Amino acid sequence: MNKRPLLWWIVLAIAVLTVVSGLVQMFAPGFVLQVVSAQITPTSSHFFAIVGMFMFLFGGALWQALCSDALQTAVFIWSGLQKIGAAAAVGLGVHNAIFSKLSLLVASFDLLSGVLIFAYWLTYRKPH
Repeated sequence: MNKRPLLWWIVLAIAVLTVVSGLVQMFAPGFVLQVVSAQITPTSSHFFAIVGMFMFLFGGALWQALCSDALQTAVFIWSGLQKIGAAAAVGLGVHNAIFSKLSLLVASFDLLSGVLIFAYWLTYRKPH
């Protein structure tokens, strides 16, 4: 039996949380907007649902890549970049008073997630 390293389990948890939170954001964008104290309009709800769809897709791709026998470099790079980009976008939203300061917890989680995804990839990638 192949024992998985702790970092694998952490990145898997990130992938699963990204899938679940993406689904919540897709199907209940108003709830998420309310949690981050953002204005709820048809436009903001629509765009939050779209962002949720991409979270679901990136989280699912990361989950699948982790469960694959081959290290899928592109998935780790793009998933890590998605998390870092999300952290920056939420941070800008807080700076521009679109989201509450509570949203910085989300941004911090996304930033840490991106760093951990890259750490996993760098640790377990195959040498050339």
